[in-house]
This record gives sequence, C-alpha cells and structure tokens, in this order.
Amino acid sequence: MKKLVVALGNRSYPIYIGSGLLNQPELFTQHIKSRQVIVITNETIAPLYLDAVLKNLQGYIVEQLILPDGEQFKTLEFVSGIFDKLLTCKFSRNATLISLGGGVIGDMGGFAAACYQRGIAFLQIPTTLLAQVDSSVGGKTGVNHPLGKNMIGAFYQPQCVIADADVLDTLDDRQLAAGLAEVIKYGLIRDADFFDWLENNITALLARDKQALSFAIERSCINKAEIVSEDETETGIRATLNLGHTFGHAIETGAGYGVYLHGEAVAIGTCQAADLSRRKGWLNDADVERIINLFKKIGLPVTPPKEIDSERFLELMAVDKKNSDGQIRLILLKQIGTATLPVNINQELLGAALKTYGRT
Repeated sequence: MKKLVVALGNRSYPIYIGSGLLNQPELFTQHIKSRQVIVITNETIAPLYLDAVLKNLQGYIVEQLILPDGEQFKTLEFVSGIFDKLLTCKFSRNATLISLGGGVIGDMGGFAAACYQRGIAFLQIPTTLLAQVDSSVGGKTGVNHPLGKNMIGAFYQPQCVIADADVLDTLDDRQLAAGLAEVIKYGLIRDADFFDWLENNITALLARDKQALSFAIERSCINKAEIVSEDETETGIRATLNLGHTFGHAIETGAGYGVYLHGEAVAIGTCQAADLSRRKGWLNDADVERIINLFKKIGLPVTPPKEIDSERFLELMAVDKKNSDGQIRLILLKQIGTATLPVNINQELLGAALKTYGRT
C-alpha cells in the first residue's frame, strides 16, 4: 500500500493506494468519529462492493442508501434524498458519510456531507479509475444544473481516500478508457515524462496490468495532491486541472447528461484545446497529433458531436466557472507538460476553431 498526503494544514488527509484495501477495517475506523455511519452508493456498485465495506463497520450504527446509477441523477433532487435519509435516521453532526462509487456518487455524497448540519465527516471510496485519479481527490463536490455541469457545489475535503486497485477488475472497458482521459491530463499540464510513459505503456494499461495501473494511479494522485495543496480553492494553478473541461462540460450539457461519459467529453475537449493551442502558435502539428493519437489508441472520441454547432458551443461555454466579466477563459497548452492559467480567448479565433475542428 502507498500512502500520499494532501497537505492542507488541519484539513490534510491521506490517500491510500493499493490492492485489497476494502478488506482492511483499520483504514476505515481510524477516520470515523462516532458510531453513526451512512454509506451512499449506487445500483451498480452495491451488489459488488457494499458488503465488503459493511464488514469493516461492525459495531457501528450503519445505514445505507442506494441511488440510481448515472450522471443524469447528479441533481439537487437526489441529494435531497440523502438529507431525507440522514434526518429520518436522526443522524447528528458527528456522523460520518461514506461515498462508495464513481465520480457521481463521490460528488453527491461529498456535497451532502458539506451541507448536512453545516458539515459532517465523509470518506471517499472511489470505484472507477476516473474517480481514483481525479474526482475523489481535492474536495470538489457538487451537482449539475440543466444549464451547466457542476455549477452548484462546495469545496469540502474528505477524511481520507481509499483507492483499491482491485475494484477496477469489474470496471467495464468504456469506463476504464474514460478514466485514462484524466490520467493523460496530468502528463499534458505538468508532467511531460509521465505523458511519454503513457505513450509507451498504453497497451499494458488497457490490458489492466496491475503494476502499470498502480503506477498511473499513484503518479496521477501525486500530481493532483501537489496542486491541491498549493491551491485548494482554485484561485490559481488548480485551474490547470480543467484542461479540456470547458469544451467537455459543454458537450455533456449539450448532448444531455449521461450520453457521454465525463472522460469521453474531456478527451474531445482536450483535443479541441490542443487544436486551439496550435492556432495560438504554442503547439506544433506533431504535438497535436501525439495528443490526438494517444486518445485514439485508448478508443476515446476525439471530435465533437455534429449536433452541437459552434453557436451552441459558445452558448454552453459561456456558463463556466473560469469565465470572468462575460469573457470565456480557457486552459491551453504552451507545450506538452506545460499548461497556461485561464486565458481570455479571442471570440473570432474560438469561433473559427469550433466551426472547423472535427467538422470535415
């Protein structure tokens, strides 16, 4: 087992990475403050891993809530259902909430924990690659709105993250590929050597080689932990983690939540960001081809959906947390391994890119 630390003063917490971690009760119990525990999961994960988690909680007063599976259920309505359960069971502010699932469950559970009685403890048990390398780390919690993804939420740090590589054995190929999109992001924004390693080891990752997967998870978490420790609430460098996300969130919203997996939309958005970086004169053709080809090797989409035209893209991208004073601001690449902070984008250049990239 590897243990990393997200260093945030009195809000610091460990990330445990390894195999068989769901069978180690002490990882759970040392982070639980009282006897009241609620486990939030979904219909897909519950039959696979809920019993394993519950075995670690013997002697506690444990409740469970099984939600439907899918991005389309990441709403205030379903978070309200979590509050209903907590209140019905008379849980106090000393209770602990455990999020067992992918990014949707992690975001919803964390947001509910942040709000219930102004904040209760919660643990992240991510069960997808994307959640293990990205959404479970850093304290971003929240839900979607019909007009924009993740527009309602809070920064709220967990007590710990338990990333058990064994749960990836039951992850379908589409979800595995979607998670790799976020892994690639770390190489692009700050870790060029890692990007090189990914190019050379993508076959092993797709074959679910445990050593390769563990290395990719650890390297990704190290990168994210360093960024979050430096900039918890995204006033500076943390914004670089959103490479491709403004485009990607527009795709998720425009196509309808759940049509594209988050990692699929981010893959397309990252290719769009690379294309725009080339138009700005920062990346060359070879750089862009390397990026697009790596996503293609994984089987991820690299071109935007035809039904979202450039005008609709601009409308959707105008609803983004990085924007300022009505200006669309994007994370772009100076080179592979170096991202910009949010930069204002010339509307004419952006419009031209949206009209032409992937449209022929």
